[in-house]
Amino acid sequence: MDRSLRTPLCDLLGIEYPIIQSGMGNVAGPDLVAEVALAGGLGILAGLNVPPDELRGRIRQVRELTDRPFGVNLWLHTQLRPPIDPAAIPGETLDAVQGALNRFRDRLDLPRSSARPARPPDIVDAQFEVILDERVPVWSIGLGDPGPDMVRRCRDRGVKVMAMAARLDDAMSLARSGVDVIVAQGGEAGGHRSTWVKTRTADEASVGLVALVPQIVDAVRVPVVASGGLADGRGLVAALALGAQGVLLGTRFVATRESIAPEFYKRAIVEADPRTTAVTDAFTGLYARAIRNSFAEEYARSGAPVLPGLTQRAAAQDIFNASAARGTGEYYPMWAGQSIGLIHDLPAAGDVVRGIVREAQAVLARLHEGVRG
Repeated sequence: MDRSLRTPLCDLLGIEYPIIQSGMGNVAGPDLVAEVALAGGLGILAGLNVPPDELRGRIRQVRELTDRPFGVNLWLHTQLRPPIDPAAIPGETLDAVQGALNRFRDRLDLPRSSARPARPPDIVDAQFEVILDERVPVWSIGLGDPGPDMVRRCRDRGVKVMAMAARLDDAMSLARSGVDVIVAQGGEAGGHRSTWVKTRTADEASVGLVALVPQIVDAVRVPVVASGGLADGRGLVAALALGAQGVLLGTRFVATRESIAPEFYKRAIVEADPRTTAVTDAFTGLYARAIRNSFAEEYARSGAPVLPGLTQRAAAQDIFNASAARGTGEYYPMWAGQSIGLIHDLPAAGDVVRGIVREAQAVLARLHEGVRG
């Protein structure tokens, strides 16, 4: 029996193994991306809010480290393109948010604030032009539908388009836009829910991976990648059994040596159990799964509203920075999925890829022997 893990996705993206590293902001820098690529997977460079010239520099850094394919991740959320104007936020909403945030500022010896947050940068279109100009092999979209025109422009430059969806209807919309790969994001996944319009509740964008992957596989004709709650070779084999052609892992790659996540964040993943994550919009204004901490839990108890788009994050950024400076994650967003209970070490990212491949091949061998027996 041929126990190779190579799938059509590998040929499409030019990679050896169907393992993709998520392009997580404040985590996925050039070293992590290159290490994954050199091991035979697909590394994805984080691009959210990175100025275009800096993004170009990071792309070229990756190319100095490897000649293998890699990707760049951008968001196309409707509240970022263009960004929400903080001037449009009602005064009473802003006062309630800043009132809740000031409680954390008091603990961190920060000055209180009643100011409107800065408007997130309107740079997505310029970043997209950098990706086209640099002919990055893969454009990864975390939150959003590129539409046929952007996909066509990528195709003209030889750029593959991979987009994530947390719901079946969104996946079908991406297929109509002509993307090359769809990532099915199960509710177990860490980080932001991959919708491009914020749902009324977190549950509306939280379908379990085992149910979501076959639904999307049956509905679209492009390769599907599974993401959410996966961290090892067993998860890869399970995803392939569901009809996916590969896996995208985020939390597992946060806890690696090349990740640029703060050390307290990495330790929190290694030391945590699966019950320590929850979906919240307290950190950014958009629903995302993160490790439970004082900020998320106390903000929810305060009853304060959240600001739209990433203006919530802009309002609280001084708190997150101060928490990081103190080496504590109690007031810092630590994105993580329910695979957190499977992660107990901080290896090199390349060793993660190779370890997943070895374990998946061993699982397939055992299954084959069991069938024969």
